[in-house]
Amino acid sequence: MGCDLVELAVSGVRSLSPYLPGKPVEELAREQGLDVNAIVKLASNENPLGPAPSSLDAIERNLSELARYPDGNLFNLRDALSQKLAVQPEQITFGNGSNDVLVLLAQSWLKPGVSAVFSQYAFVVYSIAVKAAGAESIVVPARNWGHDLDAMADAVRDDTRMIFLANPNNPTGTAFSRDELTGFLDKVRSDVIVVLDEAYFEYVQDEEYPDGIALLKQYPNLVVTRTFSKAYGLAGSRVGYAVSSVEIAGLLNKLRQPFNVNNLAECAAVAVLNDDEYLERSRAVNKEGLQTVAAGLRAMGFEYIPSMGNFITFDTGGDALVYYQKLLEKGVIVRPVANYGMPGHLRVSIGLSEENERFLQALEEVKKVV
Repeated sequence: MGCDLVELAVSGVRSLSPYLPGKPVEELAREQGLDVNAIVKLASNENPLGPAPSSLDAIERNLSELARYPDGNLFNLRDALSQKLAVQPEQITFGNGSNDVLVLLAQSWLKPGVSAVFSQYAFVVYSIAVKAAGAESIVVPARNWGHDLDAMADAVRDDTRMIFLANPNNPTGTAFSRDELTGFLDKVRSDVIVVLDEAYFEYVQDEEYPDGIALLKQYPNLVVTRTFSKAYGLAGSRVGYAVSSVEIAGLLNKLRQPFNVNNLAECAAVAVLNDDEYLERSRAVNKEGLQTVAAGLRAMGFEYIPSMGNFITFDTGGDALVYYQKLLEKGVIVRPVANYGMPGHLRVSIGLSEENERFLQALEEVKKVV
């Protein structure tokens, strides 16, 4: 008799549910018989400007290097980032997107018999990474859709090894202040690693918003993760990183795959990192878009969660999947968030002005028939 090979797999992996990405444009075109060019995708928090010309130029110049392996140490990007962030090169760990680094952290410190703390409505990858490592998840109820930092500090147990914080949080867009963060860090034991996910860091324009990297010297157990996927327009290239103490980074880099960032992604990231014009345009487009979409939702009577990211999550007042499907039929892709325990909500990414208007028009039409 043959054995059940799946049953022999790691129990934490067996119990996982796969991550569900936003619906691709091509898939919707096939399903609905729509023209690809007539579809608006506002589901995956991508930069609506597309990649920076500086990134495209860098990729074109390096296409002839595709037959060669990347620099496993990513010297050029490591050097550029260390200068930009004023940290030592040895403090940086690169990932195939910041998701990769989050999983590396869980693999390095979590195991059966220990626990990790994160918030209700927090980024789903935290739960996946913790469960895959065989550790226990301690999910702390949210406060006003955001992190209840006091409750999270109180939830830490003797066996807790890691805490995940998202600032701003996805999918709710909520954020906490510098004082709130430092107050939390002061309460946490020094042997508990605090992972501060700042994937949307560049979009926030609030004087009270903390820069996690500036706190690393004060809190050696802090690890900050960021990405080039959002404001830097390189979601398809998959470049993320963590900044931490030299000791933590040294351990992570033992486990990190040596070529987890390809050479075209690296050169594109180096180019856009100092492209201030592109970044400022991305921030301006997002700020205006947030205001437009929020105003449109208010005008239609939808409640929404004020966001500091590049998206807004709103309450449909009913079954969000009905709204989602009707919007798909009109060629507008948004994101259901029922897997976060928010079955009545949809998340919409901020697009270009014409894309935002297209979404609001489609939503108004759907509201009349639902």
